[in-house]
Amino acid sequence: MAAFTNSLVILSLLVVLSLSSTQTSFAARHLLQTMPPIPTLPKVTLPPLPTMPTLPTAMLPPPLPTMPTLPKPTLPPLPSTQIPSSFPNIPTLPTMPAFPKVTLPPLPATSLPTFPTTIPSIPTIPTTMPAIPFLSPPPSN
Repeated sequence: MAAFTNSLVILSLLVVLSLSSTQTSFAARHLLQTMPPIPTLPKVTLPPLPTMPTLPTAMLPPPLPTMPTLPKPTLPPLPSTQIPSSFPNIPTLPTMPAFPKVTLPPLPATSLPTFPTTIPSIPTIPTTMPAIPFLSPPPSN
């Protein structure tokens, strides 16, 4: 992104420099000196704004009367109920039939995979570079 903005800045500088040559500035000065004067236009007078009409003032309604205070009602106490300790005539639930227990067949025995106990050795990287015949310099005379 930074390279793109840098290229845009350089491109805009090149455009500005190419358009601002001495011939262009001389031509612009010549045009400004040879132009006929701009005629002055007559000023237009606007008609005056009409006066704002006066609006009648609104009449407010009379204030509301005060609310009368009402006496607070007293509620009678709630009746107390006696909960019986045992309910008469409670039906008994029927007994559930006994179903035979289902046994599943045993699962086949699976053995766990064996992992190697030794770590293989890592091959060594050669430290000397072999000579490549077509990349070596030619023999000197």
